[in-house]
Amino acid sequence: MEISIFLARFWGSLFLILGLSSMGAKLLGRIIQYTEDKTITVSTGYITFLLGLATVVAHNLWVPDWRVAVTILGWITLLKGIEKIAFPDRVNKIAMKFKGGQILWGFVIFLIGAVYFWMSFK
Repeated sequence: MEISIFLARFWGSLFLILGLSSMGAKLLGRIIQYTEDKTITVSTGYITFLLGLATVVAHNLWVPDWRVAVTILGWITLLKGIEKIAFPDRVNKIAMKFKGGQILWGFVIFLIGAVYFWMSFK
């Protein structure tokens, strides 16, 4: 399977599941609450960093088609991981802004996942 298709399906599936969990089980609210603990934020930052780095290393394609969306997501994930490791307090402050709209943001995450998953079948 081509790496672009694999990564679009991987990220799409992940976002679909996280979006549904955020809307149904209020997962996003719990994740936001976890950002109050710097240890958890930094630990998840390393995971985020590694996912982003793996995506960027495997798929750094700046082409004028749907595959660039996978590259952009990889870079955003890599930078988010660095931010969580280097500035956990800032991550908590930003996360608190999203606490009130958990279902809305869960739906947005779900839609992003649906787009990535749909792109993988083009």
